[in-house]
Amino acid sequence: MKLNIFEGPFDLLVYLIENAEMSIYDIKVSEITSQYLGYIRRMEELDIAVGAEFLVLAATLIELKSKMLLPRIAIDGDEEEDPRADLAQRLLEYARYKKLAGSLEEQLECASCKLPKPQEDLAAYTGEPDEFLRMDMGQFIRSFRAFLYKKQKSQELRLMKDRVGRERISVDDKKSAIAALIAAAKDRFIGFKELLTGGGDRYDKVVTFVSILEMVKAGGLKARQGRNFSEIRLAGRQ
Repeated sequence: MKLNIFEGPFDLLVYLIENAEMSIYDIKVSEITSQYLGYIRRMEELDIAVGAEFLVLAATLIELKSKMLLPRIAIDGDEEEDPRADLAQRLLEYARYKKLAGSLEEQLECASCKLPKPQEDLAAYTGEPDEFLRMDMGQFIRSFRAFLYKKQKSQELRLMKDRVGRERISVDDKKSAIAALIAAAKDRFIGFKELLTGGGDRYDKVVTFVSILEMVKAGGLKARQGRNFSEIRLAGRQ
């Protein structure tokens, strides 16, 4: 015969009561005591160690069985207390704690299947923002126009760099071109702008200006400027 393993005497008693479909509030003491003692005898026959607490409960059941066999006599008209009341209360408490223990065990098993998420550093998202946008509609429009202007200039600069890369001219080539223009003009002064080629972009202006400086330094060209920032005028030296 295969016997279930019980955690304690009350575990066995609750099992027997549930198996016999009894109510804890109305235990058939004689029947349940016989089943309990029979179970302990089978445990001894199978050489299963029977704890002292099992024997204590067996003695309690035998005592309760003997009380149930005696007639109950009411004293002074008061109804005698049911001898099973104390046992029923202890069984109810045991059943309640066993249910709670089962619930905690389920939660432990469920928690063991979960992996904890490592703590993350959220300081970068919880601190103060670097900048606050506080402006009225007029400021917003001006800022948006400035953004569009910078974007347009950026595109123009990129196109200019591409064009310069394709049409790049050396200082020597530029000096030859300037000398040809000065010779064709004879004694007439030529404005700086007349010497520009390629649309007068920044690279062309720089190359033209550097060429003029070298030609003036070499004595092959004379330059005049009426006032600061006015146009430079050039002519050949006689």
